[in-house]
Amino acid sequence: MNIEIKPITPNQDQTVADIIAKVGTEFGAIGEGFGPSDPEVSQMSRYYSLENKSQYYVATLNGQIVGCGGIAKFNDSEQTCELRKLFLLPESRGFGIGRKLTKVCLDFAQSQGYEQCYLDTLASMKAAISLYESMGFTHLDKPLTGTIHGGCDIWMLKRF
Repeated sequence: MNIEIKPITPNQDQTVADIIAKVGTEFGAIGEGFGPSDPEVSQMSRYYSLENKSQYYVATLNGQIVGCGGIAKFNDSEQTCELRKLFLLPESRGFGIGRKLTKVCLDFAQSQGYEQCYLDTLASMKAAISLYESMGFTHLDKPLTGTIHGGCDIWMLKRF
């Protein structure tokens, strides 16, 4: 089994958009207030760049794109970033890909000088929540001010 995690390239945008839509639908993250409906989804490679301290990654399993996730500033903050749109296709779960992808994202965040990383997700994404907890994220009582994902019901933060 060959797992690779690399920054997204423009020719991967459509595949990534399809994965985000498919997994979003699987968990009911459809419509306004959920990550899969954000404008950036159709062209992730254009929205993430080192110039704005952001990076989006694709995960491949034996050469096939099976997942994605990234880091971007949270509301233009220099201190707080957001773990964004981390999704894995069902057939790629259980191989440690989510953990590797999350670690790559968090390592990037630390390298950019962020002090903390925020995420919002859905209570139905139980495996993802367990993963985030195991990687040092703690639960918040409410979302950080300024989140655009009002449909989410779980909010977490990790301090570096």
